[in-house]
Amino acid sequence: MFKTTILYMSHSLSTHYPIWHPFSTIHENELPIKIIRGKKTCIYDDNNNVYIDAISSWWVTIHGHGQPQIAKAIYQQAKQLEQVIFANFVHEPALALSQTILSLFQNHFSKVFFSDNGSTAVEVGMKMALQFWTNCNQQRRKVLTLQHAYHGDTFGTMSVGARSLFSKPFDDFLFDVESIDLADENVIQNLETKNLNEYAFFIYEPLVQGAGGMKMYDEKKLDNVLKLLRQHQVILIADEVMTGWGRTGRLFASDYLETRADIICLSKGLTGGFLPLGLTLCTHNIYDSFKSTGKTFYHGHSFTANPISCACANASIELLLNAKTQKSINSISQQHKAFVQQLKKIPNIFNARSKGTIVAFEWKTENAAYNLFDAKKITDYFLKRGIFLRPLGNTIYLMPPYCISKKELRHVYTHLITFLKSF
Repeated sequence: MFKTTILYMSHSLSTHYPIWHPFSTIHENELPIKIIRGKKTCIYDDNNNVYIDAISSWWVTIHGHGQPQIAKAIYQQAKQLEQVIFANFVHEPALALSQTILSLFQNHFSKVFFSDNGSTAVEVGMKMALQFWTNCNQQRRKVLTLQHAYHGDTFGTMSVGARSLFSKPFDDFLFDVESIDLADENVIQNLETKNLNEYAFFIYEPLVQGAGGMKMYDEKKLDNVLKLLRQHQVILIADEVMTGWGRTGRLFASDYLETRADIICLSKGLTGGFLPLGLTLCTHNIYDSFKSTGKTFYHGHSFTANPISCACANASIELLLNAKTQKSINSISQQHKAFVQQLKKIPNIFNARSKGTIVAFEWKTENAAYNLFDAKKITDYFLKRGIFLRPLGNTIYLMPPYCISKKELRHVYTHLITFLKSF
């Protein structure tokens, strides 16, 4: 299963290759690996090479590839109802999903708004917050974020993300925001000097900032900020697109916090990686500002609450809440903690850390930019050894599917240690 692989140019792909891939530097003579199937933790290419998917295909395949229970739910729903406009109608998969989701948060939230992915779930949350203040006839215009934030690639989500290589061509078109640094010991004192009654909302990734470099921070620092902002009625938006669905060890990263958000955004692992779906949950206070004023929330998508995607999500959540999955999450978390202790003994890395099923560290290099050429070299190195990693600049991380075996995870650790000790 863990045989050495050889990188190749797929002969089945034309030299006039038609696809423009995301987050990929354009090289005229370089073609991607063609994947033909997936099973559990592994993906298989058309040259019979096998790769352990150690980052869950961009953090979405929490149950692994080809999960039969989810596949069956998709098949059954597709036979019954594949799509219907959600502005006029409702269907059982959406009703069941909404009720389940709200119950997972002990009915702290009162309404569920459907969209298509993580970026749109966050866009919905921001628009809800901004229109809330318009509904209330209050001119709250300022927005607060965390340093190193990343919330998506649409214009609104780029605006509340850190200015970087991702946003540079569009910076002149983005709205201004203010950011805070939780590593700053004076963060509370600095916030207290501001007129917080001018701020519409604060958006944050609880405990782990994913695309920003798997940055992890203490929940107490965030809680102190949330408590202060809550005193000034600043709307709190938790972006749990990545941190949700068990990634941090608990069902949601917000479960570590005392202060609950007013709006929470969910996607990625929601459907186990099978289909796109986003959810934005809000409290009755947010929803009532629309209801009491007779205002319409003008947002929607053609595939809003697609029945097949909803059925898929229902099956994925059922699997997630299963005792076997919860045991696997705990096992991965414990293995990661032990691996961090191994990493701390290696001289050419720093800041080894883990939170739940996420483990990350920085590799010492002269250039830590996100487009670091070494990041691709690292990916290629591990592909040749049957492991798929995709570093964030000089940040190397693992975020495996919950079905990964102890043997497979040890295999990944062993190759990481060998790689790091070779420099």
